[in-house]
Amino acid sequence: MNDINDQDKLMSALAYPIGLVAIIILLVEDMKKRPFQKYHAVQALAVNVVIIVLSIVLGWTVILACVPLLLWLVTLYWAFKAYQGEYFEIPGLTNFLKGQGWI
Repeated sequence: MNDINDQDKLMSALAYPIGLVAIIILLVEDMKKRPFQKYHAVQALAVNVVIIVLSIVLGWTVILACVPLLLWLVTLYWAFKAYQGEYFEIPGLTNFLKGQGWI
């Protein structure tokens, strides 16, 4: 496996709170070839899709609209873990992504 460098850590960390970075990682050939970046980009993109869907579905009341915001705050924790150079699993989501062959 390739060594994890500072750029891998930074880009992976930015992918969680800023979903657009995950898309960029998956589109840029050099970044996509880095296993650490690809793992976190796919996971971060999936998390951001879940947050968007929850925002749409739960956005009809003020209290339920807070759920996606709280989940987005959790992405900051995941970003921190990615910046520390860790591979980690998000319950339910990571196993689904592995089952699809995406990571």
